Amino acid sequence: QVQLAESGGGLVQPGGSLKLSCAASGSIFRLNVMGWYRQASGKERELVATMTSGGSTNYADSVKDRFTISRDNAKNTVILQMNSLKPEDTAIYYCNLVAIRSYWGQGTQVTVSS
Repeated sequence: QVQLAESGGGLVQPGGSLKLSCAASGSIFRLNVMGWYRQASGKERELVATMTSGGSTNYADSVKDRFTISRDNAKNTVILQMNSLKPEDTAIYYCNLVAIRSYWGQGTQVTVSS
């Protein structure tokens, strides 16, 4: 059984920064993809950023040059550093791990507001 534990998130003013962390535990296939998705109120869940265990990254166009994803394979953790936050970044952010099957965290709220 794989579990994902998220931390970070909260309320920040426009232009501010936040860091999200996600730690995976359990039996995890070493070749995997970890990343973050988000779901704003009334909208579908969308990709934010992902990173393979080999280091390849993928970002949504809306967050390129503002968000940075990184990971520690030895600790099965993934970090999302979010800078220059905008009100439209407000959403519930979900950690995701794909290793044979897909696993999701419980989500953490990010609110960008003055």
